Amino acid sequence: MFKARFAGTIRRARVKRCAVVSLAGRALLAALLTGPAAADEIIFHYLQRDGDPWYTRNRAYTGLQLRDRYRPLAGAKLAIRESRIVGRALGHTFQLAEHALDAKSGAVAAVERLMREADARLFLLDLPLADVEALSTRFGTADVLLFNIRHAETRLRSQDCAATLFHTPPSNAMLMDGLAQFLVQKRWRAVLVLVGEHANDRVLATAFERSAQKFGLDVVAVKDFVLGNDPRQRYRNNVALLTSGVEYDVVVLADTVGEFGRYVPFNTQRARPVVGTEGLTASAWHWTWERHGAPQLNQRFDKIAKRRMSATDYAAWIAIKSVVEAVKKTRSPELATLRAALTSDALTVDTYKGAPGTFRPWNRQLRQAVLLATHNAVTARAPLPGFLHQHNELDTLGLDRADSTCSTP
Repeated sequence: MFKARFAGTIRRARVKRCAVVSLAGRALLAALLTGPAAADEIIFHYLQRDGDPWYTRNRAYTGLQLRDRYRPLAGAKLAIRESRIVGRALGHTFQLAEHALDAKSGAVAAVERLMREADARLFLLDLPLADVEALSTRFGTADVLLFNIRHAETRLRSQDCAATLFHTPPSNAMLMDGLAQFLVQKRWRAVLVLVGEHANDRVLATAFERSAQKFGLDVVAVKDFVLGNDPRQRYRNNVALLTSGVEYDVVVLADTVGEFGRYVPFNTQRARPVVGTEGLTASAWHWTWERHGAPQLNQRFDKIAKRRMSATDYAAWIAIKSVVEAVKKTRSPELATLRAALTSDALTVDTYKGAPGTFRPWNRQLRQAVLLATHNAVTARAPLPGFLHQHNELDTLGLDRADSTCSTP
């Protein structure tokens, strides 16, 4: 079973819809006597899983917490708060309902129940990848909108796509394309790639190798590293030895855990910059971004969350913001109308990154700029000047129409 917060709102919304159908005549009379009818409720259902390993605090052997991960619920709450003025003007209220699935609850069964009992249609998926895949398969053509607000796997935008699954985080392909553009601009064309043992490390390295080929970079070597101090593995666990024996302009690091990667900068055999998961990183959002209204957004987020806004917070925030903009544009809360609007270039969303966001109709990925940043400063924003596209320069990042194998309409 799953726990639902805000269930009262769901029940009230259902009662309200029933009353409109069964008491239409009296409702019309009441409207004439008392003024405008009550606003329609548009409810976003936020799904999470208790005990999700993604949020488990993994500490290094010294007790250090290397990767702080917070649920992006605060980003969704901020977007709901910001929608109030638009909602009042349109005669709608935007609400957020939270649902926590326990270990025994299937994501598909939970969504089916919400659709049946609460007429739920809008879902924010803060769930493990397997759950997202199961939902996109089961509801690929259903009357729902599913928003992936967490996963960057490129295959979700390609061979494993679904017509109902929208993506607000940049894909790995977009992130690595942004990084590759920066290396081309800097003329750092000879690249040494270091890859960790985690499955996600290989996924990220593969994404970069694709970007390198796309933009004409030369991957001079791909080397695997291992954690530990076994002298028999010194050519794989010693940074200086690992980065010797080859000429390169830059090191690209794929270490999603972060335990090995934090020792790579300043320890390479040659004095070369490090980018990827350490040094200069690519992300959808960064707390030091200072343009296009970003400081105000960061301050609003900090006010309610008491922490810095992360890329996943941003993904949840802009998912709701996109739907609100669609309702504003179409003046309709109908799901089919919203879906058509979201995949139309006529609907743009202020991403606070200078380039208006739109969803690619071929795989429902949000077009957006990618920020390239160190730990405390944004160095560049991709797409960089000089990287052109025949239709939209944002499509220089990630899978263009011809690259995606997504076959859904």
